[in-house]
Amino acid sequence: MEMVPSEENQFVPKEGVFWSCRQSIFDEMKRISQIQNAAEEPRVLCIIQDTTSAKTVNERLTLNLPVSTTLSKLYEDVAQKAGYVNSTFDLAWGNTPEMAPLDHSSHMSLSDSGFEPGGKKNFLQLTDKDGQQPQVVSDESGTAESSGLDESSQERFIGPLPRDGTPGCSGDYGSPSYSYSSILNKSETGYVGLVNQAMTCYLNSLLQTLFMTPEFRNALYNWEFEESEEDPVTSIPYQLQRLFVLLQTSKKRAIETTDVTRSFGWDSSEAWQQHDVQELCRVMFDALEQKWKQTEQADLINQLYQGKLKDYVRCLECGYESWRIDTYLDIPLVIRPFGASQAYGSVEEALQAFIQPETLDGPNQYFCERCKKKCDARKGLRFLHFPYLLTLQLKRFDFDYTTMHRIKLNDRMTFPEELDMSPFIDVEDEKSPQTESCTDSGAENEGSCHSDQMSNDFSTDDCVDEGICLDSTGSTERALKPKSLLTFELFSVMVHSGSAAGGHYYACIKSFSDGQWYSFNDQHVSKITQDDIRKTYGGSSGSRGYYSSAFASSTNAYMLIYRLKDPSRNAKYLSAEDFPEHIKSLVQKEKESEEQEKRQREIERNTCKIKLFCMHPVKMMMESKLEVHKDKTLREATEMAYKLMELEGVVSLDCCRLVKYDEFHEYLERSYEGEEDTPMGLLLGGVKSSYMFDLLLETRRPEQAFQPYKPGEVMVKVHVVDLKSETIASPISVRAYLNQTITEFKQLIAQATGLSAETMRVVLERCYNDLRLLFVPNKTLKAEGFFRSNKVFVESSESTDHQVAFTDSLLWKLLDRHGNTIRLLVLLPEQSPGTLANRTLCQKVSSDSDAPVEGSKSNRKSVEAILEESTEKLKNLSLQQQQQGSSTSTSDSQKSSDASDFEHIESSTQEADSNSSLCVAADNRELENRIRAAAGGSSGASSDPENHFACEERSDSEVNNDRSTSSVDSDILSSSHSSDTLCNADSGPIQLANGLDSHSITSSRRSKAHEGKKETWDTAEEDSGTDSEYDDNGKIKAEAQYLYFRAEPCSQEDTTWDAQKCLVVHVDKRITLAAFKQNLEPYVGVTSTQFKVFRVYANNQEFESVRLNETLSSFSDDNKITIRLGRALKKGEYRVKVYQLLVNEPEPCKFLVDTVFAKGMTVRQSKEELLPQLKEQCKLDLSIDRVRLRKKTWKNPGTVFLDYHVYEEDISISSNWEVFLEVLNEPEKMKSMSQLAVLTRRWSPATMKLGPFQEVILESSSVEELKEKLSEMSDIPLENLEFAKGRGTFPCDISVLEIHQDLDWNPKVSTLNVWPLYICDDGAVVFYRHSTEEPMELSEDERNELMKKESSRLLKTGHRVSYSPRKEKALKIYLDGGPAKDPGQD
Repeated sequence: MEMVPSEENQFVPKEGVFWSCRQSIFDEMKRISQIQNAAEEPRVLCIIQDTTSAKTVNERLTLNLPVSTTLSKLYEDVAQKAGYVNSTFDLAWGNTPEMAPLDHSSHMSLSDSGFEPGGKKNFLQLTDKDGQQPQVVSDESGTAESSGLDESSQERFIGPLPRDGTPGCSGDYGSPSYSYSSILNKSETGYVGLVNQAMTCYLNSLLQTLFMTPEFRNALYNWEFEESEEDPVTSIPYQLQRLFVLLQTSKKRAIETTDVTRSFGWDSSEAWQQHDVQELCRVMFDALEQKWKQTEQADLINQLYQGKLKDYVRCLECGYESWRIDTYLDIPLVIRPFGASQAYGSVEEALQAFIQPETLDGPNQYFCERCKKKCDARKGLRFLHFPYLLTLQLKRFDFDYTTMHRIKLNDRMTFPEELDMSPFIDVEDEKSPQTESCTDSGAENEGSCHSDQMSNDFSTDDCVDEGICLDSTGSTERALKPKSLLTFELFSVMVHSGSAAGGHYYACIKSFSDGQWYSFNDQHVSKITQDDIRKTYGGSSGSRGYYSSAFASSTNAYMLIYRLKDPSRNAKYLSAEDFPEHIKSLVQKEKESEEQEKRQREIERNTCKIKLFCMHPVKMMMESKLEVHKDKTLREATEMAYKLMELEGVVSLDCCRLVKYDEFHEYLERSYEGEEDTPMGLLLGGVKSSYMFDLLLETRRPEQAFQPYKPGEVMVKVHVVDLKSETIASPISVRAYLNQTITEFKQLIAQATGLSAETMRVVLERCYNDLRLLFVPNKTLKAEGFFRSNKVFVESSESTDHQVAFTDSLLWKLLDRHGNTIRLLVLLPEQSPGTLANRTLCQKVSSDSDAPVEGSKSNRKSVEAILEESTEKLKNLSLQQQQQGSSTSTSDSQKSSDASDFEHIESSTQEADSNSSLCVAADNRELENRIRAAAGGSSGASSDPENHFACEERSDSEVNNDRSTSSVDSDILSSSHSSDTLCNADSGPIQLANGLDSHSITSSRRSKAHEGKKETWDTAEEDSGTDSEYDDNGKIKAEAQYLYFRAEPCSQEDTTWDAQKCLVVHVDKRITLAAFKQNLEPYVGVTSTQFKVFRVYANNQEFESVRLNETLSSFSDDNKITIRLGRALKKGEYRVKVYQLLVNEPEPCKFLVDTVFAKGMTVRQSKEELLPQLKEQCKLDLSIDRVRLRKKTWKNPGTVFLDYHVYEEDISISSNWEVFLEVLNEPEKMKSMSQLAVLTRRWSPATMKLGPFQEVILESSSVEELKEKLSEMSDIPLENLEFAKGRGTFPCDISVLEIHQDLDWNPKVSTLNVWPLYICDDGAVVFYRHSTEEPMELSEDERNELMKKESSRLLKTGHRVSYSPRKEKALKIYLDGGPAKDPGQD
């Protein structure tokens, strides 16, 4: 029987070949049929969330499977996708995770298991199985050379990550898996990636290229680090050696480069600086040469990367040649020649252009040493020697002198896989019969190459060949070199994606082991093909026109590295068996370190991290994080928490326990009785990234017993209210069930508080300003609106208060005051106005108020008594002043009021009866002493029930609702109601603005008169003035608007302010600002019209509060207020800031004074009042006809205000308004609103200068009138005058290098108020010029100098310089471990 060889080289019968082929055909047809059926079958979209660890909880796995897929196959697919071992995890429905997980071994299809096909999303959760985290698949694959994986099984990824959306990323590039396991495991290629610290992709590309260079890697391995000679942290070769060892032996997917950058002397900020990869290559090689001095590797860089070329000049008359030898590490190739419209098409074309000589003729003739005269010559470069590793830099970054911006050239430039360099080697030396001469430039090769082609930063004394002629031996050797020895093979392409402003680097590298190309894109390594390499040529498929680069792909090759094809020199990678001994030791050390890291990571994966709280007996509420292994028991976790909260020596361990806690609602969810030996992993529901609850370390006294907390209970904080003393006690915690009735709940409270349940009233505060009386006995707590954490007030007494309606009861009023009172810190001024004699506090004439301050405790007056007494006197004084003021001239009074910032309040009753005379205010110190005496008396009488202050803490509902107010300290509520209320001299009730009296305080939880109002501040956006403190009849409005107010001295603990000048004020936030100011009068020492109130914000900014009819509803607890002396604004008055307009100064806006303008005042009247103020405060003596006021919008001068304009009628004015004052050189010419004031400036191209601003007054909006006025002013003929509108804000600064061509000169319009001018208001800036005047011719040096001056000028004025280059931090590698610190800097 005839035998034929099979595919396995085994001989089989010939007939067997036929049947084998037939069977293969049937199998292939069956497979195609299955694929077609699968394509037609409906599919199920599964989205799986990995909840097993903190690092994977935000990741999603997506599978699109046929509906016939079984659950067991689903588990297999998820395991493969996530990198977990199958059967070590569970899958549960995402919307109902409490359901049982899906069956691992079930053969039910997805459709039968409840999955919905047709594109609907089926959400699943990947969870722990039996409390154990999934086991990660261990990747034992070695290097890529032995991976054995075909291309189809590899991840295909090249170019920037798809999320960047940059051009050049074709659609066939698949995104790699981002699961946590894939980060830990090595890529399927067998190669390890590098983590991008932030913007270190350029570094990663170069490091991977050096690692994949066998000669460099092997030489680095052969170098041995001597720890006794250098710190390993700062040793660059050692850190590179460590990195290469990890890249070759690590099982991780990617490793960090922080140790390498630390050896460079870089800090974390360097990670955010992107640099050029070619620049980094030069700097790193230089650093390595410095580190390797006097070692075997001292000349390694030169041996591998250094070539030589000849820079020559040859006389065309006599043939004499002058030359010198230069060295290079890379060859920079121009993409597009300067001024050319087309780019070079290939590397070979660019290399030919590199050595193409140029002719020196005309004014550039060369002085020939032999001819002794200037002759035409040829200047150029010739390659003498190519390095073993040839580096080509494609100069894609250029500078556009038209736009003055850096640009990137994306033109197409092809490069071969094998590059023949023999056409570019120098062969003229052997052919030239003329005598050659070498020149000595006297420098180390500097300037030997064209600036746009070559730089020789790496030249050293050792490689300077100047003055040495090539010998015949070398020439003969070069001439006899076979062409094959100058063939280079490409093995690394460093690609840049992006623009000149920034982008992303990655490397395409060929392995010399298997010839396979790989993409090294930071931490992602994948196989690629030759087609992928060709995509990095750049450009587009169209022609190579001038604008082709603008439409080309921004992803293209930037650096190419070739290796000489020389079997005698081409090395292979060192295998692990061939490592030197010191490298084997390093491998073992790194392996142990990696194993330790893996063990630590495993511990982290099994550690529960949860918030821990503790009510410390000394330090109050403490917060920390408890990290406990999931296998630790509750007892062990309690001991850890006990030590963490530093309770040793304060509370015994037996008096502590851990309970489940909700910090947001301050709710104790459950306790763990009898579960002391249960692992924490089971109690907490496994190891999770975050928990929906916290833990509380609860403590008790030795004689107490812990109360059990059961799931389903709700916590209630019960505040007991005492109507007699008007106090609210601190809360008592009670736990109840939502299905309990109100009657049962009252019994529960009665047991906890000892109150009678029969007379008990329970008030629930459901949220802020929402009190609900619970009076239906059989109603459940759930129906009443109870939640996890609640706050109730209870009162039980025999009083008749429960017989009246709840909203009219004393309980309601007390709770109303409790809910609306806020605590403010008020800083008083340094000293009140007037002399001390005029500020003595007078006593009442009545006999019942003559008690001395220094009496016994029972005789000392309270703060409220002083407040009441002082306020009565101030009221009487105000009425008396009004009566006396009626006999004086109104105009004098007005003038006096406006002339000073505040009025001195003196005794105006010198001619009246001495018994009726009153002083204005008390000396601050005397008043303060009386307040302190009163406060001291109160604190000393601790047995007095009216002065017994109970503590109250803030409730959870207040915290969770982010209330603007909080619970008042109980000392606010403990005083009797009558002592807290400021009454009139008579005993009758004060009629309030909302129709209430002072005894009822309010009849509604919210004050209807001020519902929804918020305080507005003195900002420029307000369009109305302040409200007067007096009504139309002259009566103080605050008298009819009093609510709760109490002041006390401030302790040093309350504030950082000086406690002697600070008050703590407890006030009802519904009080108006006018009433609040009146209540502060006794403490400030002047009437409320003579001081201003400023609110202090978190950044210590102060804003004046001027809306007197607004309430304090926008204030909250511990807000700060500063009181400043000065006249408060009256109704219709506005505070105005006046700035001087200086159009020709570097800073055109200068602040002058603050003043006050009034509604109905004319502009001339405001100038009359303003000029004396300017003379006094600014030393400006101005004439009223030589100044003007004009609108100010930021720094832009606007509409000119005419003298007859009236504020609020012709001119809109608001609080904190700003206005320009302009000093004129001549009387005002603006007389009508139809006129237009334009600021003009002449541009002189011949001198490259701008003239000063000059104002032009136009009678209309005619362009012709503007040009006529400009022609008349400048003597430019009308037909030659061109103008353009300035851009931006005043003064419309622009560089003199840009103004001539950038502005829209001589627009074709007839009026100014149309496009593109839109000059409709005063203050527009117009430039003008002579159309025939040519710009000054500037040399390159002059242009650069002018550019620097203009840049400096415009930056000082705050204008952006469009041509300013991007500031870049220089790339440096520090050999001593870090940059030198400037001693002058911190």
